[in-house]
Amino acid sequence: MALGFWRGRTRLRAWALTVLVLVFVAAQLGALVGLNAWQRLFFDALDQKSGAEVLTAISWVPIIVAGYALSLSGVVVARMLLQVSWRRWLTLHLAGWWIADQRYYRMTLVDEEQTAPEFRIAEDVRLAIEPLVEFALGLITATVTAITFAAILWQVAGSISVPVGGTVIVIPFYMAIAAILYAVIASLSAYLTGRPLVRRVADKNQMEAEFRAEMTRLREHAESIALIRGDDDERASVHDNYRRLFSAWLAIIRQQGVIALVLNSNGALFPIIPLLLVAPKYLSGELSLGAVMQVAAAFSAVQSALIWFVDNFVRLAEWYASLTRVDELVEALEDLDMGSIMAGEGEIELGISPDKAIHIENLSLAHRNGRVVIADASVVIAKGEKVLITGASGTGKSTLIRALAGLWPWGSGSITVPPGQIIAFVPQKPYIPVAPLREVMLYPHADRRIDDAVILAAMKRCGLGYLGKHLDDDEDGWDRTLSGGERQRIAFARLVIHKPDIIVMDEATSALDEDSQADLLQLLREDLAEATVISVGHRPGLEAFHDRKIVLERQEAGARLTAEPATSALWRMLRLGTGG
Repeated sequence: MALGFWRGRTRLRAWALTVLVLVFVAAQLGALVGLNAWQRLFFDALDQKSGAEVLTAISWVPIIVAGYALSLSGVVVARMLLQVSWRRWLTLHLAGWWIADQRYYRMTLVDEEQTAPEFRIAEDVRLAIEPLVEFALGLITATVTAITFAAILWQVAGSISVPVGGTVIVIPFYMAIAAILYAVIASLSAYLTGRPLVRRVADKNQMEAEFRAEMTRLREHAESIALIRGDDDERASVHDNYRRLFSAWLAIIRQQGVIALVLNSNGALFPIIPLLLVAPKYLSGELSLGAVMQVAAAFSAVQSALIWFVDNFVRLAEWYASLTRVDELVEALEDLDMGSIMAGEGEIELGISPDKAIHIENLSLAHRNGRVVIADASVVIAKGEKVLITGASGTGKSTLIRALAGLWPWGSGSITVPPGQIIAFVPQKPYIPVAPLREVMLYPHADRRIDDAVILAAMKRCGLGYLGKHLDDDEDGWDRTLSGGERQRIAFARLVIHKPDIIVMDEATSALDEDSQADLLQLLREDLAEATVISVGHRPGLEAFHDRKIVLERQEAGARLTAEPATSALWRMLRLGTGG
């Protein structure tokens, strides 16, 4: 999926950056080869005690340093541009996929193991992309470096003759062979000692995510916890979460200690091995001091390239853990789209009704565990009709609302609505975006141009007139300062402003007193008389503002729908007449 960056609309930028990085990598390798040749030139001049040769070698230093510095800087800049561009494409792709079609909500219903998808998109994508670019460049550089400097070893060091008994064994390009064998042994040792680290890093990342989620939950429910004095329980929960995180870190530390032992042993032998191997040829006079230094540097370059895996094993383990978390999110989104998570034989069909009414036919809803909540429900809701859905707790009222919104995946039957209708859903706790009040009032259509007079009139009509003077304030903390009742008034003001064709409400007045509830529900008869309303609620007085009541009656095989006329408006008239 991530390779889509090199296809589609971003392909020109992607390939341009890729080529640019490779050009600078080639330039850097050329500078390294030049530096290796310079070492032989300089040490041969020292060995010969030739001042002129030394000065000649020194004169090349500025050119070599400038070439190496410029090529290395070019690699860094081009690599970072490729990283941020690729990350931007993948982040926007995943975020758009997650947000579209309410997947962010549906995933909470169908995949409880998908913890913190927002962190996977914001952080794990970065940790999966940035190291991957560095690994790819490192692997390419290591491969080309190994080949290039192995050729130098072959050319300069040549072969070595080893007397065994009365026979002389000639080992061709022995330095290159020695570098390869040493790298294989070091890499195998690092792999065997570091393999368990992958799982432990993944466990650590999971514990980190759970600990962050615990702290976020505490902040989001701070008022409720404070009111019931739940400090001790929350402290114990936080401590327990961090204890698991601490244990995960200890497991990583233990494993990294073992890996460090292998890596440090290799680091100590690294500069010694080539000198020991080339010493016989220097003592025999076959190689000059400059050639020895060139061979030692080339051996180190080949060795460094071939043990790239050893040097990067810990980072590879951390990268793989983040990659796995992103891949799990991608798989969850794919499963969601393919419908493989559907537990029942069929699924709820959402379609277009043949007339202006809403048709619910043979609708059955079930929980994830297969328990039927609502069985074989059929009802027709005419255009402009106000319908109240009631029933005991747990009979599936809110589940029915989710099904109407297309958010509930388990069930069968069909729900059809008239074509071209604007549908507004009003939850019990309306969402308040982090934005100025004007955008809050117009959400989710903040880009619409609506006269201030319309907005202010709607606010006044819904009891929010005192906030009108703050309409253009830059303050964006309304999600923290508004009470539950004010949130619900804002939801009704949005209805008055946008005038949807179909309104679906779930306990939309639960935070209001009865008088305020009556004032707002009167909007359904006056300002929104043409709208079809489906409302879930159980508070007294709701029936007076609806034409029909649908009661969900709990039964062993699933709740059944029973339709009956709503109580007349007489109750409301009597209450108002007595000044209640």
